[in-house]
Amino acid sequence: MADIKELSIIGSGPAGYTAAIYAARANLNPILISGLQPGGQLTITTDVENYPGYEDPIQGPWLMEQMQKQAEHVGTKIISSQVKKVELKDKIKKLYLDNGEVIETKTVIISTGAQARWLGLENEEKFQGHGLSACATCDGFFFKDKIVAVIGGGNSAAEEALFLTKFASKVHLIHRRDKLRAEKILQERLSKNPKIEFVWNSEVTKFIGGTDITSIEVLNKLKDEKTVIDLDGVFIAIGHDPATKLFMGQVDMDDSGYILTKPDTTRTSVEGVYAAGDVKDKIYRQAITAAGMGCMAALEAEKYLD
Repeated sequence: MADIKELSIIGSGPAGYTAAIYAARANLNPILISGLQPGGQLTITTDVENYPGYEDPIQGPWLMEQMQKQAEHVGTKIISSQVKKVELKDKIKKLYLDNGEVIETKTVIISTGAQARWLGLENEEKFQGHGLSACATCDGFFFKDKIVAVIGGGNSAAEEALFLTKFASKVHLIHRRDKLRAEKILQERLSKNPKIEFVWNSEVTKFIGGTDITSIEVLNKLKDEKTVIDLDGVFIAIGHDPATKLFMGQVDMDDSGYILTKPDTTRTSVEGVYAAGDVKDKIYRQAITAAGMGCMAALEAEKYLD
C-alpha cells in the first residue's frame, strides 16, 4: 500500500512554515515542498521591523531560516523540490514533483504566495531592498523625511502614496497615463495632499545609484523627453500575481487568480484543501497575517482529519 501522507504543504513562506509547525505539533507528520523560492518574498526583504517579538530590526531571510529550523525541529519533513502538477478533487490528493516523485496525501495546504509585479528594468534586482520596494507598509518607515516615488495608477498605488506621506517629505506619483484608475475618493485625497507631486504620461526607464538608489530616469511619453529625479526610494505598485497557475481548474479562484476560501476560514472549494497567505489575501499581504492563516489552515486540516 502506498505511503499516504496526512498533510502536505505546498510553499515555504510564513504561511507554509507556520502551518508546518502547528501540524507537526499535532502529530500529523507534515511534509512541506519548499518550491522555487524557499522563504518566499521575505527572502528579498532586508530589514523587518514590524514582526512582533523583536525589539531591533531583523533580516527577512534570517526570519525565514528560523521558521524553517523550527518547523524541522518539531518534525516537519522538508522536500527541496517543486510541484509540477496536482490532482486535488479525489479523497486522496496527488502531488507530482519535478524530481519525479508522486506524493499521495489526505489534505493539502496551498501557501505558494504571490509575487509583486516589477518593471523588468535592467538593474531592478540589484536595488531590491536597497531603495526599491513593492511594499510601503513594510518599508515606508525607513524613508522618514526623504523623497520617494510611487509607480502605478490604481488603488494600491494611491494607497501606498498616501501612506508614504506619513513619513516622506515628498512623494512623486508616476503614472504612464494622464489620469489615475484609482477610486475617486483616493484621487481627491491625493490631490489635496501637499506632499504629493504627480508625474503624468511618464515611465521610469532607469534606476540610478551605487549600492542604493539615488535617482531615476523618467521618460515623458508625450514630449519624448527624459528627465532625472533625485530621490531616496522607489515603490512599485503595479499589482501582484498570486502563484496559483498550478491550481487552475482544481479550486475556485477570483478573476485575478486568488484562491477563494469560505468566510472566516482557509477552506477552499475542495474538501481537505486549504489556502493560506498571499495566495488568498490581496488586501493585507503581511508576514504576520500569512503566518496567522498558516496556523488556521493547520488547525482546520487537523479537525478535518479527525
